[in-house]
Amino acid sequence: MLQNALYGGVNAAVVTAMNADLSIDLDRMAAHCRWLLANGCNGLAVLGTTGEANSLGVSERINLLEGLVARGIPAAKMLPGTGTTAITDTVKLTIEAEKLGCRGTLLLPPFYYKNPSDDGLLVYFQEVAQRVAGDIKLYLYNFPQQSAIPFSVDFIGRLLKAVPGKFQGIKDSSGNYENGLSYVENFARDGFEFYAGDDSLMRPLLQKGGAGSITAASNVNCSAGARAYAGWNTDDGAAAHEILVATRKAVTSVPLIPGLKSLVARNTGNPAWKNIRPPHLQLTAAQEAALFSAFDASGLVLASAA
Repeated sequence: MLQNALYGGVNAAVVTAMNADLSIDLDRMAAHCRWLLANGCNGLAVLGTTGEANSLGVSERINLLEGLVARGIPAAKMLPGTGTTAITDTVKLTIEAEKLGCRGTLLLPPFYYKNPSDDGLLVYFQEVAQRVAGDIKLYLYNFPQQSAIPFSVDFIGRLLKAVPGKFQGIKDSSGNYENGLSYVENFARDGFEFYAGDDSLMRPLLQKGGAGSITAASNVNCSAGARAYAGWNTDDGAAAHEILVATRKAVTSVPLIPGLKSLVARNTGNPAWKNIRPPHLQLTAAQEAALFSAFDASGLVLASAA
């Protein structure tokens, strides 16, 4: 396991609370963030895929970060997603995150134009790093199923050489163990932090030198994640890992983001958690019943939430 990682441990890809008019409910979101930090999360990856960030405007994203900090959520615990298709927006969001006290941000590639060359990607990230400056660390977000742009080992090696000391790690949502292992084996020895985007891969990749996880299911299974992280080489950790596998299977059996919102709504007793921006839709009653049954079969009991 990689020691002294900035976001080492379990990080939730935090769902965004919304009102009926689809505006952001900062009070409810802050309450959920406090619950996550009290129930096993080391950090909060806000404004990611699960947080519907690409359905939010730049000003909304800034207001969300400012609003959470104003409500007592520690900026140092947050790893906000700031990667956009526009260099200027990416830079603006990253600089704002640093001003608030965030130690790092998570960057998608510029995903609209497909099949960019590694040379083009390198120039994009060099430009972002140069314009951001400051002390904030940058993390790559590998999610080729959504972005259609994978980060190769060769590309990461070139980037780390071209911009030394700025790119601190990667979240890998490929769901592929061998892909994650290639990142760990090539870069972890130099302190490059690897975070699994799939709960079931956190423990096996911790054993190879990973730093932890950043996952959607951590919105609900973070207590088991904390056990698996702490027990990365123990029998208790192995038992917790099995719960992670089961809960991840449950939450991915339905559309992921509305499914997580339904689970949070059930745990809080607040149906407003189901509010979601199109093109996502709330689960049907049948989908919700199937999700609850599969999740409960894992044996994980959630701590009550406000």
